[in-house]
Amino acid sequence: MLSSRVAVAKESNRRAANVTLPGALLQAARALKINVSQACEKGLAEEVAKMRTAQWLRDNRAAMDAWNAHVEEHGLPLAQFRQF
Repeated sequence: MLSSRVAVAKESNRRAANVTLPGALLQAARALKINVSQACEKGLAEEVAKMRTAQWLRDNRAAMDAWNAHVEEHGLPLAQFRQF
């Protein structure tokens, strides 16, 4: 799922952004021939995905808790048809 988000970001309009990085980290990245823009984009895409997941969990916590309480009280729907 993350790779599709990164692919979408690469296909869309790109914007320049100033990023401040520790000098030693930037020097090490350059020595290893790491594309800093791509590395920053990948890291930012991962952080956005993580934050979206956390937001979704917060937004849907009440529904998940209600469903868990229902299953706790009434059992799983269609449980009588389970083959295991």
